[in-house]
Amino acid sequence: MPGYKEGKNSRKQEKASSIHTISVIYCFRHLERSGKTARVISEDEKRKNMHSIWLLVGITALAGVGGTGLGGAVSCLFRKDSDKTVSLLLSYAAGVMIAVVCFDLLTEALNAEGPTVSLWLTLCGVAAGFVIIALLNEWIDKTTNHEVAHIDENHPRTADSLEELTHANHLREHREGRQPRSGLFLAGLVMAAAIALHNVPEGMVIGSSFARTADQILSNRGGLVMALVIGLHNIPEGMAVAVPLISGGLRKRHSVGLTALSGAPTILGALLGFFIGSISPTALVLSLSFASGAMLYVVFGELLPESILMWKSKLPAALVILGLLTGMLIIYL
Repeated sequence: MPGYKEGKNSRKQEKASSIHTISVIYCFRHLERSGKTARVISEDEKRKNMHSIWLLVGITALAGVGGTGLGGAVSCLFRKDSDKTVSLLLSYAAGVMIAVVCFDLLTEALNAEGPTVSLWLTLCGVAAGFVIIALLNEWIDKTTNHEVAHIDENHPRTADSLEELTHANHLREHREGRQPRSGLFLAGLVMAAAIALHNVPEGMVIGSSFARTADQILSNRGGLVMALVIGLHNIPEGMAVAVPLISGGLRKRHSVGLTALSGAPTILGALLGFFIGSISPTALVLSLSFASGAMLYVVFGELLPESILMWKSKLPAALVILGLLTGMLIIYL
């Protein structure tokens, strides 16, 4: 019977070997399918991420390049009696910005990490954003205000008329013989460079607003509203670039094109803010709070003083409240 037992054991070993082989083949096939599924998921995620990035670039381009370019086009039809209209526009934009910052960006920043950690990170980010934008604007003022005779130590530290906001007073200085024509063109180039630099942190505001919902760009109301308001804010900035360029002898279409180009760095800033905010919750808190500080300076250091000085009335204050209510409705509805 030993031969029988040996044959039986051999058949058992062959059966076990075949089962093992089948198991190995199954495992390899399962791993292969899993790898293919993972690759498909990875490719889908890549497509979604690229789609989100292109949407962000498009929205930011409309706000940055479109806003400043529109300002340049408006400057070709510049009217000196538009102070009241611009004052109300700036007041309304300021109100919407306050709503987005206080009820959307800061709220999200304070809830992203633990209460204590988020609070201190938010305070530091807001302070940094405010100071950096304030220094940039201080530099812009120093490079342009000395070119106009009436701007001295007694003058308000911001524009008090549409003519001054758009640097149309450079044209008057030229016509009265106190400034060479080349000085107007140079002032426009300096302003274009300054606005381009100024647009980088503004782009970071847009990017940070969308970093919270990277896969749902179009459903982020706060980000869309912020992009729209920054686009409105860029219109007078575009006028500030185009008016001295046109007055300095550059053709209108070239002036508008150069003005629109000065808004392109907004896209760079948006991508930077978007990627920083997507790294981690801590980075998101810092990104959102920096954006909030930057916008708070724009509101309280630029928009509101300029709108009130342009039209000394209570109507700008009413438009601020209307903008605030509009922003709240858009965010919470």
